[in-house]
Amino acid sequence: MDMQIALILGQDGIVNGAIYGLMALALVLVFSVTRVIFIPQGEFVAFSALSVVALQAGRVPATLWLLLVLAAAALVVELWRWKRGAAIDWASTLAWCVVLPLVACALVLLLRPESQFTQTLAALAVIVPLGPLLYRLAYRPLADATVLTLLIVSVALHGVLVGLGLLFFGAEGSRTPAFSEMRLDLGGVAITGQALVVVAVTAALVVLMFLFFERSIVGKALRATAINRVGARLMGIPTGLSGDLSFALAAAIGAVSGLLIAPITTIYYDTGFLIGLKGFVAAIVGGLASYPLALVGALIVGQLEAFSSFWASAFKEVFVFTLIIPVLWWRSLSSRHVEDEE
Repeated sequence: MDMQIALILGQDGIVNGAIYGLMALALVLVFSVTRVIFIPQGEFVAFSALSVVALQAGRVPATLWLLLVLAAAALVVELWRWKRGAAIDWASTLAWCVVLPLVACALVLLLRPESQFTQTLAALAVIVPLGPLLYRLAYRPLADATVLTLLIVSVALHGVLVGLGLLFFGAEGSRTPAFSEMRLDLGGVAITGQALVVVAVTAALVVLMFLFFERSIVGKALRATAINRVGARLMGIPTGLSGDLSFALAAAIGAVSGLLIAPITTIYYDTGFLIGLKGFVAAIVGGLASYPLALVGALIVGQLEAFSSFWASAFKEVFVFTLIIPVLWWRSLSSRHVEDEE
């Protein structure tokens, strides 16, 4: 291996690590606020990319119908809870179940987006509301369940969404056009415009998330819920709405990740699962609690994958997922074991 090959592999590792970093941030966010290890996070990646492919082909993406079905189901559940005397936040319910699905329908069915920018907006409008709707239907009724129970629900939900992905999009993979066709030659290493877009968008999202959690009232409420859910509830923070927002942010991050990676690699209906797993490895490096360490772990995963693909491409996935073993071993030795209820 000479220096030029090492630089090329390093570039690939940075680009892939950026995507895994976004996945890790979403997983840490959801777990911190709701205690859910969100296995289906990768499905947002595949659904957003393949929805854009459908829009480019002049078809209505099937994810729009999934959104409408989930919105109707969530609205029926809220009406049933209201009749049983439960307190309902109708503002958020109408926003997730009525307003945003109608906006998605308007963008897809009425606007008929033809440019890449409007197709991107339409895909985001379809995918982002799926997060809070899935939370309301699958996880909120089990908010007080154990982490293991929530994990089992996540695995089941992942199986359902992968099956729907196969039904919606078929088994063939697709790509989308790059957001930038620019090419730079630095020291004999070709840097594509799409790679720069991936890194730039990832950096911008990380900065926006930092400002959101540090400077905004809503972000501080999410942090408080993540630190102490009971204490946040006693202080008047609506923890149910915190779950909605955390899943919406996770869906938005997953959708953006899918849009960024679709021009680089072929996306299949189940591609998101492997991407989400690698993001999970990065999140484990951060202990499912630290955003900076999760980003560091994502860069490590990206570089390990890139260089192992050169030395032993058949075993690159083995090397990546083996990384989780020493991390868990070290954390088991350095952390204090407590009961789940405590």
